[in-house]
Amino acid sequence: MNTLAMQIKQLNHELSLQLPQDILNAFGSSIEDLKTKNIEENSIQIGEQIPEFSMPNAYGKKIDSEEILKNGKMILVFYRGSWCPYCNLELKFLQDNIFRIKERNAALVAISPQSPDHSLTMAEKNNLEFEVLTDYNNDFAKKLGIVFQLQDFVLPYYQNLGIDLSLFNHNKENTLPVPAVFVVDKNSTIVYKFLEVNYMDRIDVEELIQSL
Repeated sequence: MNTLAMQIKQLNHELSLQLPQDILNAFGSSIEDLKTKNIEENSIQIGEQIPEFSMPNAYGKKIDSEEILKNGKMILVFYRGSWCPYCNLELKFLQDNIFRIKERNAALVAISPQSPDHSLTMAEKNNLEFEVLTDYNNDFAKKLGIVFQLQDFVLPYYQNLGIDLSLFNHNKENTLPVPAVFVVDKNSTIVYKFLEVNYMDRIDVEELIQSL
């Protein structure tokens, strides 16, 4: 088991002790429902070209995919938001391996629908040394086919935990990206893909680095 998976296993154990069973059941039902949506099959695939993008980073500066790809490969990491403990674990673990990624001439970019101010707080808290971009309304993620509507039955549980997506994402859509990672070569072609509707399962970073 890789180190990130071990950390997630520990997080799962801690949450199972902290959260009421009805919340855990609702989250489980949400994941099971997502598995019926065929998001993996209907999303962009290896060998296809990623659309160009221009998105603001945590400081409001526009970052263009075309500029990033001039220097080598690009890793796109889609995460749900800074409110998600699994996303925070994944991003921190990627940060711990950023030198290994850079030495393979790849640039890491994290993308979520949350506003730049929330991204800035998260980036500073975790000392992230890579770009954290805002995909307003999940517009870019929708082009890749990796967006889903958070089910009505689970929304109250999120709100009871203090997670109000309208405040994080500045809209009323209640849409999120499925946690996904894409490696894109200099020709904008996807050469590696990880996508998992179960947000508790995250990428094997060793496998990611081997793909570079």
